[in-house]
Amino acid sequence: MPANREWTQWPSRPSPGADTRPRHRILRTVLVCGLVAVLGLLGLVVGGVWWGTNHYGDQVARIPHAFPTASRPPGTKGADAGTTFLLAGVDSRSRRPTTGSDATADLWKPGAQRSDTLMLVHLDADGHAAYTLSIPRDSWVPIPGHGSAKINAAFSWGGPPLLIRTVEQLTGTRVDHFGVIDWHGFKSLTDAVGGVPVTVLKDSYDPEQRRHFTAGTQTMNGDEALAYVRQRHGLPGGELDRIKRQQQFLRGLVSQVRGGVRLTDPFATDRTLDAITRTVSVDSTMSNGDLRNLVLGLRHLDASDASFGTAPIVRSQMIRGQYALILDKAGLRARWHAVEAGHPPGAGR
Repeated sequence: MPANREWTQWPSRPSPGADTRPRHRILRTVLVCGLVAVLGLLGLVVGGVWWGTNHYGDQVARIPHAFPTASRPPGTKGADAGTTFLLAGVDSRSRRPTTGSDATADLWKPGAQRSDTLMLVHLDADGHAAYTLSIPRDSWVPIPGHGSAKINAAFSWGGPPLLIRTVEQLTGTRVDHFGVIDWHGFKSLTDAVGGVPVTVLKDSYDPEQRRHFTAGTQTMNGDEALAYVRQRHGLPGGELDRIKRQQQFLRGLVSQVRGGVRLTDPFATDRTLDAITRTVSVDSTMSNGDLRNLVLGLRHLDASDASFGTAPIVRSQMIRGQYALILDKAGLRARWHAVEAGHPPGAGR
């Protein structure tokens, strides 16, 4: 059966002189289509990043004229060429939000708000290490144009510019960016990330807030977390123990944010970024690209890469009827300059 044999025979190889252009055309067409598909995917990724950068970045509340106009220190940026942030938690006592895109009240009015929490944060250039230095709110420091007072009065008297100028003169460093969140924003952000796991080391009672805190690990919601980081009455170390709680909470919050920003889970990322943009205000020099790089950089920051310290304290004393902390200013400057030079010390007390 010749016809059947024809179908079962292997096709013969083309002779050296045969025309192979159809195969080359097919191969070239496949390669071109593959290249177009790859470029299309890259275009979608780039377009998505561009859209996300502007969508979320435009939602962030900006603070105009946040930086002082007076002469500022050049700083001592060294080997790591990182970025220094000044972060403030504001006790505004306002019934309406004062920070973030949800704000319906002014961020600052003379005498109406004080900085309740103050932290200098230095992120290295590749986003793989961070050092946070807390400055106690009761620190007695020179405030330009106002003599000496507790550092939390700087925000009350002159808003962000005076607070930044006070911190820059105290530390001898230059603040690159400023961020602020009020109590409303703190609670909203905590709830938006699903709460923050916190390990309470010992049972305690805060007589001022009339709250009990039970030892053990628990996930705190916004109200619980705010009460936890504000407690100083009923703690052996008072303000210094409160700072330790704030640093502990910040570490947990960064881990929650880091877990929420996942390129493989756009819905979780959307919730996390929306929560941040609704609650935090930043200086107007911080571009959308800066914000994008900051958020994406947090994805690489592990808890073991973050270290915390507190401004070195010489003693506490009563000044003009106020409890105040006297800082070791020389030690503070030396410590922070070492951080900026890429040689951060271990966590301070």
